[in-house]
Amino acid sequence: MAEKKGRITILDVAAAAGVSKSTVSRILDERLPRSESETARRVRRVAMELGYIRDMSAASLRRGKTMTIGVIVPRLTDTVMAMLYEAITRACRRTDLFAIVATTDDDPDAGREAAETLLNRGVDALILATARLDDDFPAELERRGVNYVLTLRTNGRSPASVGDDQLGGYLATRHLLDLGHRCIGLISGPSYASSATQRVEGYRQAFSEAGIAIDQDLLIGSTFGIDSGTEAAEKLMALPNRPTAIFAVNDNTAIGALSALTRMGLRVPHDVSLVGYNDIPLVSRLPIPLTSVRVPFDQIASAALDLLACEPQASDDRVRVATPSLIPRRSTAALS
Repeated sequence: MAEKKGRITILDVAAAAGVSKSTVSRILDERLPRSESETARRVRRVAMELGYIRDMSAASLRRGKTMTIGVIVPRLTDTVMAMLYEAITRACRRTDLFAIVATTDDDPDAGREAAETLLNRGVDALILATARLDDDFPAELERRGVNYVLTLRTNGRSPASVGDDQLGGYLATRHLLDLGHRCIGLISGPSYASSATQRVEGYRQAFSEAGIAIDQDLLIGSTFGIDSGTEAAEKLMALPNRPTAIFAVNDNTAIGALSALTRMGLRVPHDVSLVGYNDIPLVSRLPIPLTSVRVPFDQIASAALDLLACEPQASDDRVRVATPSLIPRRSTAALS
């Protein structure tokens, strides 16, 4: 075959293989069942020898879609958001989609700008992990007819794929109650995030079922950051009736709390038991492996894509909820 300069096209493959353009298109379409006929093998061999790369933009134009999903997260330095994005990309690969990500630093205005940029670049739909209980942006997207879904957080109205955060908060608190702890501090996270508020509700539910009154001084607000967890733990341990256990509503704040407790000379779990949330990979590898609530990110990502594909979405099926599980490790122990 003579060397060809420039991009190899489907016409080049067809000419070299001695078949029609439509035959090449059908054989190389990964969405169709793979043929093992002599012609199909020859076409694939020729395409590989020529260095043919499928033109996804042309294929998208023929379908009227780009097959691209825009994902908006607060930040990728947050391991939870990085894990979510990776789960979404895995789910996209299974359905011939491609995901691109934008970050907002949890700023609502930046979230709007990111959405507009992605939509202007032709994404077919948006997955938002930035929803706030006090933000009407999802409703604005719905009015405009934009295909979108919320994930990890919800506003109680929009299509969403989330974990059962109330159940997760309940499991974490119930675990500590079952170990004999009654004075349990809560690092409660930001009030604008449904994931945090629902985990707090789970904490309250566990105490209510146990018939134990909650000491409101033990509930300390925070962001989702490590430094905020450090500050919250310091406040908890400065209380006259300081806790014997702490539940932090995400692993970052739990790591910050662990740092503060260690610096104060307190032993985990002998002096203070500690539970986190999300079960990011790091927490099982800490010097004191952290008990945490595991979130099924792959299930949440797959359900988000399924919601985007549902047209119209049934009113009783607009929210998909995945079940978390408690992973006990060495950071929790019975009250001595």
